[in-house]
Amino acid sequence: MNKTHPYQFQLAKTPTEIQAYFALRHSIFVEEQGIFTGSDEDALDAIAYPIIATQASEVVGIVRIYESESRLWYGGRLGVHLDHRRAAQVGKGLIYKAVTTANTWGCDRFLATVQLQNVRFFQRLHWNSLEELDLCGLTHHLMEADLNHYPAGTEPRPALPFLSQEAS
Repeated sequence: MNKTHPYQFQLAKTPTEIQAYFALRHSIFVEEQGIFTGSDEDALDAIAYPIIATQASEVVGIVRIYESESRLWYGGRLGVHLDHRRAAQVGKGLIYKAVTTANTWGCDRFLATVQLQNVRFFQRLHWNSLEELDLCGLTHHLMEADLNHYPAGTEPRPALPFLSQEAS
């Protein structure tokens, strides 16, 4: 196994990257987990910024971030291609990129609803569980990132609507 984990983490910007982002989301949340029927897309996609993990130009992980109200950010639809889940490097990198990006753009709180089987993983990455929830018939935890472990960077925030092909 390659020890360097040559993954790149960035905002999905090109039509090809955005198409691959949605295709992997569909594969994980509709086909594999069966959480959604038909599509996992929702109204939040209009205000969300898609983040991808790539390896050799292939999208192998996804997450979205969005600001639900001033300075309150959420992460969601975190997923990693089945072939890249073992080392946890992709998930960890996506979480780091998501929270540091939001922190760069003025985040005071960063929350996510996390499936029960992933709660301990998030806790090891400096997240705290706030409450247990039932979403889509599955147990989740509403969790909050400790922003002290996710420093702000310098990446500029693109204008919304980010995913719209008609955006100027």
